[in-house]
Amino acid sequence: MFASLNDRVCIVTGSSKGIGRGIARRFGAVGCKVLVVARHVEGAERVAGEITAAGGKAAAFQGDVTSPESMDAMARAAVERWGGIDILCANAGIFPAAKLAEMTAADFDHVIATNLKGTFLAIKACLPALKARGQGRIVVTSSITGPITGYPGWTHYGASKAGQLGFIRTAAIELAPSRITINAVMPGNIMTEGLDGLGQDYLDKMTASIPLRRLGSVDDIANAALFFATDEAAYITGQTLVIDGGQVLPESMMALDEMGG
Repeated sequence: MFASLNDRVCIVTGSSKGIGRGIARRFGAVGCKVLVVARHVEGAERVAGEITAAGGKAAAFQGDVTSPESMDAMARAAVERWGGIDILCANAGIFPAAKLAEMTAADFDHVIATNLKGTFLAIKACLPALKARGQGRIVVTSSITGPITGYPGWTHYGASKAGQLGFIRTAAIELAPSRITINAVMPGNIMTEGLDGLGQDYLDKMTASIPLRRLGSVDDIANAALFFATDEAAYITGQTLVIDGGQVLPESMMALDEMGG
């Protein structure tokens, strides 16, 4: 059994929908006090309301991970409301598609600023409060796209997600003396609102490429993030966990054809 996370203070960026919403709800369900952070306060308030309606403790915060001032205000809000910060889930990310020939410098900068620099800014803002606790947990939402796989139209996204993994490995060394761990979850294809516009044909083809024959759920990712935040994971830092139903394993589609029943 895992030790209780009850009353731990957890910040989740990008948590108005998708994986972030799943993480926020999961941490709320185990008794954490959750600061739901999103660019649009209405979405953050909706998720915070879902957590409190289920008996949890949560508050909404309108925050932009690309802004140092906004991230500093986010950390202050958690400290002022609940006295500190124990866990940061740096989840905020965007994935607009653009192939290289059409991609602009502004397109590239926007994705890197949100996904990679935004991870840095959220972590930097929370560090003083995490250190004040004498220990802490940071969980970064990366992806299999970039570090392991590629997909046309997502060179900027892949670069940002691979960059997150380079970031955590050195950050883990720097944060270890403060007993703060930092790890990353690497989702495969997860069924979220973000896939709605890609069409049923895309969903069917992606499902066919996964040995477990289903897209992942937000709970699959949230449970992995929760593990990294536990006391039992205190000796794990600078590491990654792939949650993809085995998607990266087949050497070709022929391997999937040979699976049998």
